[in-house]
Amino acid sequence: MNKLSISILSLLLFFGSILFGQEMSQEAAPLYNAGNKLIKSGQFIGAIEKYDSAIAIQAHPNMFYQKSVALKKIRKFDEAEQALLKCVELNPDFSAAYSGLGTTYYSLKKYQLAIDNFNKFLEKTDNEKSKAKIKKFIGLAYTQLGQSAKRDGKHKQAIKYLNEAVKNYKYDSAYLALAEINIDLGKYQDALSAADNAINNRKKISKGAGYYYKGLAFKGLDDKEKARENFKIAVKDKTYKASSEYELKQLK
Repeated sequence: MNKLSISILSLLLFFGSILFGQEMSQEAAPLYNAGNKLIKSGQFIGAIEKYDSAIAIQAHPNMFYQKSVALKKIRKFDEAEQALLKCVELNPDFSAAYSGLGTTYYSLKKYQLAIDNFNKFLEKTDNEKSKAKIKKFIGLAYTQLGQSAKRDGKHKQAIKYLNEAVKNYKYDSAYLALAEINIDLGKYQDALSAADNAINNRKKISKGAGYYYKGLAFKGLDDKEKARENFKIAVKDKTYKASSEYELKQLK
């Protein structure tokens, strides 16, 4: 499982603690609590069985939410979606369910639906810490949409998505994609700004990435000295070594 998937599942567990206090029947509550204990011990299929037994007695939004958490743990995202939709049907103000739907749709690569539900969560919470977590995922979802549009050659749409991405979360990959697109469009000053932001917010991209695109931008502006300066930094990065060496040869 990649780091992003782990982050999404961690987010689910975080919001799993923010559940609504709607009254639960005496018959269903023990089954619900047993399901919660099974989740904590990693017995997700057993937890789902307990939640289903509880739901058969009383359709309670918390049960559907917790069932969705267990379903995601075993990567049954379509079933998790249905559980969460039932949760918000029972309680439209169940804010954690919207974050749950957001992460579910993200996992299903339905990024616009993910964004829509993350925004619903933002509308329903005043918790700044929770908002920051969700805005990061909105940024990641917009980045995915932007990179997809970029691959399809839809540069204008890609820039729109990527600008929305960095508005929510200063994501280095989004800035780098903006730099690349702006270079393709001949917007070299915009490319420089995006490359600088990629460097200043670097977490995921390699060390030379931003400098390589700065080099291309300065080359486009016919500033050969600054282009060389940045390519010489980028050449130390094995990912951009060959491309930077080529560009340096062209500048001789």
